[in-house]
Amino acid sequence: MSQFAINLLFVGASFALYIGIAIWARAGSTKEFYVAGGGVNPITNGMATAADWMSAASFISMAGLIAAGGYANSTYLMGWTGGYVLLAMLLAPYLRKFGKFTVPDFIGDRFYSRGARLTAVICLVIMSVTYVIGQMTGAGVAFSRFLEVSSSAGIWIAAAIVFVYAVFGGMKGITYTQVAQYVVLIIAYTIPAVFISLQLTGNPIPPLGLFSNHVDSGVPLLQKLDEVVRELGFTDYTADVSNKLNMVLFTLSLMIGTAGLPHVIIRFFTVPKVSDARWSAGWTLVFIALLYLTAPAVASMARLNLMTTIYPSGPTAEALAYDERPEWVKNWEQTGLIKWEDKNGDGRIQLYNDAAPAFTATAQERGWNGNELTVNNDILVLANPEIANLPGWVVGLIAAGGIAAALSTAAGLLLAISSAISHDLIKNLINPKISEKGEMLAARISMAGAIVLATWLGLNPPGFAAQVVALAFGIAAATLFPALMMGIFSKRVNDKGAIAGMLTGLVVTLVYIFTYLGWFFIPGTNMLPNTPDNWLFGISPLSFGAVGALINFGVAYAVAMVTTAPPQEIQDLVESVRTPKGAGAALDH
Repeated sequence: MSQFAINLLFVGASFALYIGIAIWARAGSTKEFYVAGGGVNPITNGMATAADWMSAASFISMAGLIAAGGYANSTYLMGWTGGYVLLAMLLAPYLRKFGKFTVPDFIGDRFYSRGARLTAVICLVIMSVTYVIGQMTGAGVAFSRFLEVSSSAGIWIAAAIVFVYAVFGGMKGITYTQVAQYVVLIIAYTIPAVFISLQLTGNPIPPLGLFSNHVDSGVPLLQKLDEVVRELGFTDYTADVSNKLNMVLFTLSLMIGTAGLPHVIIRFFTVPKVSDARWSAGWTLVFIALLYLTAPAVASMARLNLMTTIYPSGPTAEALAYDERPEWVKNWEQTGLIKWEDKNGDGRIQLYNDAAPAFTATAQERGWNGNELTVNNDILVLANPEIANLPGWVVGLIAAGGIAAALSTAAGLLLAISSAISHDLIKNLINPKISEKGEMLAARISMAGAIVLATWLGLNPPGFAAQVVALAFGIAAATLFPALMMGIFSKRVNDKGAIAGMLTGLVVTLVYIFTYLGWFFIPGTNMLPNTPDNWLFGISPLSFGAVGALINFGVAYAVAMVTTAPPQEIQDLVESVRTPKGAGAALDH
């Protein structure tokens, strides 16, 4: 059986499973559409939340980022997992006790304001639409490689599958589909990692293999990797981070951005009890850990495999001849994600750090005239089985897993957008008298509209799409997270303070990020060079969400202190949400 047929079999079987679940779990009411009826088991919800969270960024991009940046990019692991600790301790149980359907629902009622609800809807839609671009683009990349269709066709196929199980099933259909997607993606991620760990270290457990000896050289794997990349002008893979302030802010931005993501938060409204919300967050961490503990090993081994493929006799010997390049390179060249340019005319593939001035003389001595191979970081996980010459069925698994990761998060984001529009905008702001049947129709229409918009943006990504994760997390961190925290833990913050804080956090964060990463109106251009020398106090645009959050807190409290305190019934409501006494009997439903 050909590799294409194997890929088609695995991907087709997973699609059939998702559609079958959607038909079985079709939503029949608004409560089922928004929160799956509120009766999801905490373990099931933890697995679905893990799939919702582990997007194409986690499955495809994170290991690529770590492979490229080494220890310095381990901040992604710390920030993203740390966010669930915040969710479990500070947000999930209290939001569940409040008993609402959406994040704007909580903000609108807690701050007793239509303006606060509308502001939350705007922040949610901007963040979710931005984030979903990356999911659709990731699905297109996976389809284009494994099903041998164009990236555009892949995005349309992804949109069609999401349409079936999200529009008809709502949260109920998405929840059980995401459980299946988690199983698919975690198997797809770990099985190739086990094979590769065995090949390189003899240890079948990838996290342990990362700290084992390299089979061929007999030295620790990370030491071997450091030696290889150092010989090619790159910074040591295990080198420490020089800008500690930026590292701390970036980690904090990812943590509070995670805790403020609306498509993750709404999952904690689907469980029966307040205690279940906390347990759900705990189970989510367990399920995420299975992938996140494996990712550093996958990244390190992928980087070493790539380097030893290009320099089979070592980095100081001759590089691989282009005509002798392995089949996996030829396959990925067709997608445009691997490119080669023979700059010195020797017909060989020179891969090294030509941006390192200290290495220039060494490169010239070896007859090199610039780096000749460009490898997109996003392909390393998807290409890993082919790089390591693993069986065809493992490649098929990776295909199904990569697509599942993109689709699961896309569905969660689209549901958050749909709920904000149908429930918060239409039901609560525009037409409060709408019937449940009418609201269900509005929810499905808004979901379909969101899918069409996400597909169009995936096909025509704006200039900032490459930095979609930074923008999405920055917005969530600077707008929704502070509002939720103040809504739960401060009786003094009022409607004016919340609105002023969210708008200030949104504007400041957008201006800072787009100043260095390119304005929306001029795609691909920069107002200022995106270098540490130009950053304010050395703070990267990727890290600015934490600063935006601090500004949000400061503005909200300042405005609240000089304006009227919230009504007494709102203060009593905040107290009842925080206080365990009576277990919130009236609200715990």
